[in-house]
Amino acid sequence: MIDRYSREAMAAVWSEDATFDLWLKVEVAASVAWSELGVVPKADAEKIRGARFDRALYDKWFEETKHDVVSFTRAVTPSLGPEGRWIHHGLTSNDVKDTALSLQLVGAVDLIDAEVERCMGVVKARAEELAHTPCIGRSHGVHAEPMSFGLKLALWWDELRRHRVRLGQLREMVAVGKISGPVGTYASIPPEIEASVCRQLGLAPAPVSNQILQRDRHAQFVQTLALLAASLEKFATEIRSLQRTEIREVEEPFGTPGFVSTGSSSMPHKRNPELSERICGLARLVRGHAVTALDNVALWHERDISHSSAERMILPDSALALDYMLDLLTRVVSGMRVFPENMMRNLELTKGIVFSERVLLALVESGMDRTAAYELVQRHALAAWDRGEDFREAIRAEPEVTSALSADVLDGLFDYDYYLRHVGTIFERLGFAAKGGPIATA
Repeated sequence: MIDRYSREAMAAVWSEDATFDLWLKVEVAASVAWSELGVVPKADAEKIRGARFDRALYDKWFEETKHDVVSFTRAVTPSLGPEGRWIHHGLTSNDVKDTALSLQLVGAVDLIDAEVERCMGVVKARAEELAHTPCIGRSHGVHAEPMSFGLKLALWWDELRRHRVRLGQLREMVAVGKISGPVGTYASIPPEIEASVCRQLGLAPAPVSNQILQRDRHAQFVQTLALLAASLEKFATEIRSLQRTEIREVEEPFGTPGFVSTGSSSMPHKRNPELSERICGLARLVRGHAVTALDNVALWHERDISHSSAERMILPDSALALDYMLDLLTRVVSGMRVFPENMMRNLELTKGIVFSERVLLALVESGMDRTAAYELVQRHALAAWDRGEDFREAIRAEPEVTSALSADVLDGLFDYDYYLRHVGTIFERLGFAAKGGPIATA
């Protein structure tokens, strides 16, 4: 991932220095485990705890061997004396690499989970703030019925909450180590070593492995991140749509510290939803990586190396991109400008036809046949829409309606607050407080 989209903490998890540090931790833990079995002298194990990795020496050996783990061990043993012979004792490369990779995956999941929690806090605050702000609900991109803008945000919060559940499940899935030697038979290293190493590193031993940890775990990692990215894209797409000039119900923060202050090189008036667009673009990247991760599951026999090159890119890049996207969405929602007056303007754009279902239900409840009521209301609604007339006035002038419904009942049907009356109940389910109160009547 390029630096522009890499945040410090997540980048540190995936840095080469971090990788080599984890490899060394696995090697040291294995030597300690061997000493617990009496194979490695305790004194040697203590000295191995102080082993150091020499990057320059690694680069030299890698130029010659083109084998990363061989080069790594040769870059560690010069920091030791005779006890250096115990480094990598009984291990195969992926005992070290896959166990270390699991620690990186756990670190990435923990950072992402913290970012989701932070994002949820901001979304919840804005949902509570806007609980009683009416806006038009849309289906197929077309006006449907009035709703609460805060409810739209509460829906996002609940979706993020489900992602936290998935992240918890994912953490358990990837927090496993593998120290079972070539093809997973423990022929060169007994299961007690694996148990000790995993205990020292805070992992669970994989119940069974071959020469690697199975890549369904890693595919689940990328798929979980891709699913979360898809939700972020969904939220960002809504913001983009609502920022369109003709709608302008919300607007990304613009011109404030830390945000864009120039929208176009040629048009000074432009304030584009480019932050939300960036989230959508990066979501495509993570989604594409999920396909590669699935392709990595099927390897030849007990292992091949076709997955390795792809994983060097898709695992860190997916984590880095999602971490960046989460922070970006959190900041966008926190600083998002909301325009209730434009929401009301859009509610009134179709001059009352959004109340068509309320009129229909009232007529049915008064005793009118449903089909007849539907056709009557639809006729007036379509006429009002096509001619730009006020649906409410047409309904009030319709003899079949006035004979069925009193003027007071009719007036009560054209009330935007009616559509917000259960917001408090929904918010209670989520543990939210619906701030403010009803504010609008047509």
